[in-house]
Amino acid sequence: MQITTSDQVSIEAQWHPSTADGPARATVVATHPHPLHGGDMSNTAPATLARELPAHGFSVLRFNFRGVGASTGKHDDGDAEHLDLHAAVLAAAANEPEVPVIIAGYSFGADMALDVLTGAPASIVELVSGILAIAPPLRMFETFSTADSAIPKHLLVPQHDQFRPPEAATEFAAGWTSTTIESMASTDHFLLGATDQMVTTAQAFVAGLL
Repeated sequence: MQITTSDQVSIEAQWHPSTADGPARATVVATHPHPLHGGDMSNTAPATLARELPAHGFSVLRFNFRGVGASTGKHDDGDAEHLDLHAAVLAAAANEPEVPVIIAGYSFGADMALDVLTGAPASIVELVSGILAIAPPLRMFETFSTADSAIPKHLLVPQHDQFRPPEAATEFAAGWTSTTIESMASTDHFLLGATDQMVTTAQAFVAGLL
């Protein structure tokens, strides 16, 4: 599927509807790592969430930021990418009306998720029910627009993360509103051997918001 942003960029996306009985319980927008370092929606984190969460009653929308894959436009150092994420949130809500929308971002995508309110119209602010930031570098922006927001935020930080380990993430996010931080034992930024823990945490976080 293709999603059109407010600046008329066409964003490549894939929709993975809930496969559980009954209507979807929530929709998860999954974001990928840095486009300039090979990141796309086929990365292990968004691909695993898209494969595993539908069986638990959660639909998943994953997408390529501008300039990646079949998405038009070009990389904008995290600026215009806000519009890509806004469009994905709106598309997720349109596909599954009346259920919460949660953003689950990995690496670059985690930083984008934590800054989703930058330039966001009220319609976006009202739709985002929670943010799961997986291995967030916390480097894309000096401050993050959700830091003072009541939106629940859970930072899932690898114990040996090369960019922002748990202690540094805790220090950086000190004072953030509605924020919890969890360490992922025995793995680093690239989540080797830790995808099961990632999925378990995602399930629990989303379920806890319902």
